[in-house]
Amino acid sequence: MASKAAQKRLTREYKSISENPPPYITAHPSESNILEWHYVITGPEDTPYHGGQYWGTLVFPPNYPFAPPAIRMHTPSGRFQPSTRLCLSISDFHPKSFNPAWEVSTILIGLLSFMTSDEMTTGSVSTSSAERKFLASRSRWWNSTGGGSQAKGNFATKGNVKAGDGGAKFRSEWPEVDLENWEWMRKNKIDAATGAKPDGDNGSSCGPQLGIAGSSGNQAQAVVDAVVQQRDAGRGWLYRNKLLVAGAAIFIYVLIARLVNGNETLA
Repeated sequence: MASKAAQKRLTREYKSISENPPPYITAHPSESNILEWHYVITGPEDTPYHGGQYWGTLVFPPNYPFAPPAIRMHTPSGRFQPSTRLCLSISDFHPKSFNPAWEVSTILIGLLSFMTSDEMTTGSVSTSSAERKFLASRSRWWNSTGGGSQAKGNFATKGNVKAGDGGAKFRSEWPEVDLENWEWMRKNKIDAATGAKPDGDNGSSCGPQLGIAGSSGNQAQAVVDAVVQQRDAGRGWLYRNKLLVAGAAIFIYVLIARLVNGNETLA
């Protein structure tokens, strides 16, 4: 149960973040527990997360703001392990470094900043840009279906939400957003069970080619280099340098011919 100080502080912060939401971020406390906040981050432009819808929770301690919240992101992003506590300077992993002056908006702005960086920590994962774009394209579907599951309830508590609840927890916290997601899936002909388009036109749904690093241009160049190396490996030195050998043979032939002609003249 929240202390009076935490109750007052979080009520004030909800009013503040509702009136002046940070860019790409919206958040609110659960109706049943003011210590459990739910946020949605919209993937910023010029990032692999562009267009993605990332849902997560902040679970505050009863003595907030004198201790930080546990931070989780439930939506698969390719950046964080879903529903796993994140080790950040603004999370409950580092209570001594938390500043009581930091607010919910400060915490979420810090989370977004970390998300778009390449820094690693407990709870983060390393994936390719292609995989993150792929997950972003499926994020609305994942949030509203629980990853395609059919269950209607029985979701975990304390913000620890994973695939398997049929989207029940997301729907209970974000009913309007959930309706928008279903309308988006209808317009885009998304199969609710799989997240794919029935006609097979799924964009990047084949996923990234794991184990191949770098951009597509670098990958193409790597393939070309490998083909050249394999081709040359099966050929001898004479074949690879045939022009040089031919030129040298002609030069020697002309030189010998001139020497022979010179000797015949002297004779």
